[in-house]
Amino acid sequence: MPLFNTILSNMLNTIFPTNCLSCGKRGSDLCITCIGDFPIAERESAKWIFPLYDYRHPPIKKTLWLIKYKGKKRLAQILAELMHGKILEELSELSVMENYNNPILIPIPLSSKRRRERGYNQTELICKELAKIDENKNFELHTDVLIKPKDTEHQARIKDRRIRLKNIAGSFSIKNKEVMKNRNVILLDDITTTGATLNEARKILKQNGAKKVIAFTIAH
Repeated sequence: MPLFNTILSNMLNTIFPTNCLSCGKRGSDLCITCIGDFPIAERESAKWIFPLYDYRHPPIKKTLWLIKYKGKKRLAQILAELMHGKILEELSELSVMENYNNPILIPIPLSSKRRRERGYNQTELICKELAKIDENKNFELHTDVLIKPKDTEHQARIKDRRIRLKNIAGSFSIKNKEVMKNRNVILLDDITTTGATLNEARKILKQNGAKKVIAFTIAH
């Protein structure tokens, strides 16, 4: 079976070649060289939010746009692999300095309307890929804790921070409260701009029993 899968994969790559989204080089969606050139996020964010890359870099913006709106789900695996090292780096320090152990990983959810329209939640896809590659079980994935019963305007379309805060306020809710009671939490989202979405999610989690909440994003 593995041999068959390899042959099938080679055939598909021949018929439908994969090219780097940044430089166009054949072989993968993002080549090692281009990934190495991605600028790290340097714009200021809250101390508990850890973004990976600078969203202003065109290949980063294109990658996130493709997975979010164009159904390029296989990008989730690449993004998870890039994010995993960042998460382990921070967890290593937090476990020693702040006794931050045994966290649960929670993706920022979509409203049911938005999910039906898109067909999937790209942040949840990345989380599932993270869980696959996390062989040492550094965190525990839960996609059934944080929900978004209220559909809101796209935060990216709102420039005014005050309106962003008002737009997202009260949009999240909690299921299965017992899962996160007295637990540390890792939130994951694709992009953070003002941090309004993550702040609102963090607030509802802590109100319902979570201990320390931190967040990781692909870009800022």
